[in-house]
Amino acid sequence: MTLSDAVYLALGIGALGAAVLPRLVFRRPLSMPMVFLAAGALVAVLPVSVPVLDPERQRLWVEHATEVCVIVSLMGAGLALNRPVGWRRWMGTWRLLGVSLPLTIAGMAVTAALVFGWPLAPALLLAAVLSPTDPVLAGEVRVGEPTDADDDEDEVRFCLTSEAGLNDGLAFPFVLAALALAAVPAGQSTAWIANWVLVDVLARIAIGVAVGVLTGWLLGLMFFQARLSALRLSEHMEGFVALGATFTAYGATELLQGYGFLAVFVTACTIRAAERSHGYHKVLHEFTEQIERLLTAFLLFLLGGYLVADGLPSLTWQEALVGLVLVLVVRPAAGWVGLLGGAAGRRERIVTAVFGIRGIGSLFYLAYALGRSDHFGPYEQQLWTVITFTVMLSVLLHGATATPVIRRLDRLRDTSPTPP
Repeated sequence: MTLSDAVYLALGIGALGAAVLPRLVFRRPLSMPMVFLAAGALVAVLPVSVPVLDPERQRLWVEHATEVCVIVSLMGAGLALNRPVGWRRWMGTWRLLGVSLPLTIAGMAVTAALVFGWPLAPALLLAAVLSPTDPVLAGEVRVGEPTDADDDEDEVRFCLTSEAGLNDGLAFPFVLAALALAAVPAGQSTAWIANWVLVDVLARIAIGVAVGVLTGWLLGLMFFQARLSALRLSEHMEGFVALGATFTAYGATELLQGYGFLAVFVTACTIRAAERSHGYHKVLHEFTEQIERLLTAFLLFLLGGYLVADGLPSLTWQEALVGLVLVLVVRPAAGWVGLLGGAAGRRERIVTAVFGIRGIGSLFYLAYALGRSDHFGPYEQQLWTVITFTVMLSVLLHGATATPVIRRLDRLRDTSPTPP
């Protein structure tokens, strides 16, 4: 048997598993990401010759593979949200973005500086990379498929989904801040801040939102109101159009130096708003979900192999401590503070704060940053070890607890109409 034969066999089994596993693990303390992560780890320890992912040497491949997975997931998340965008309706999301995300970045930067003794630039990079809630691995705590009602989403699922869709627009500027800080000569440590605020924060966020709204509006007109029947794609129920919308929004925004992740999510929300109750949204959502599932299974399988071959053997207690602090302390505390005074009850605040899942997006951010600066070379191996360990920890811990916790929360909500 040649290596190509084994690859075909693995791809076939993986595709079948991606289709079957969500139904097998439904309502069980298990998740599809957990299974594929474990499968990759198991194959890596078998006495067979299989290629193992090396993110340091194959950084460019990791960057683009994770990039595609994230933007497809963002499109699906935006299409699934039933609640119209608004200041009051999305207050929980704004709190998580405006309060919890900066607190998470600050907490993790301080933790990395204290535990590792790192300078501010690599500590900030680690914090920014690990700060966003991941749209890919949050399936167990994400809203379901699109429906006609805009009020059938509980606060936990809605906040986590919308946060995962939008927090890249604020996490990315801090990744760029770390790159700018690392490149600043000694004695000029504050000279970059004005340009960062004007360009990386204000201008790039504005471009991402503007392109997303414009792209979504134009595609919404074409899908639902075009005069030519051939252009009115909602009548033909073609699901692969979701990929066209995703890549168009992302590519146009990146060419204009905006945040493509933000634009894709905004595009999805705008398309949804064009004809909110139309069944075509369900078709688009289902297609993106299937593509996302395949990509996620593939990437987590490779990640499992890397963890067994290189990641876990090189893990130190300090690196494990940083990952544990994020998942068990910093994110829950920051999420709780951000949601204080909001509409969610105490139980909803706890669950939303705890289930800030870390995943594929963090792998992308790190690969992106390391490919654009040589200043993090001395920290590269440690960065990969901490990030991959934290993703593994989040997959296992959140994957095992999400289903029972969310089911119990649903039962309590049914018997208690008003939050305690």
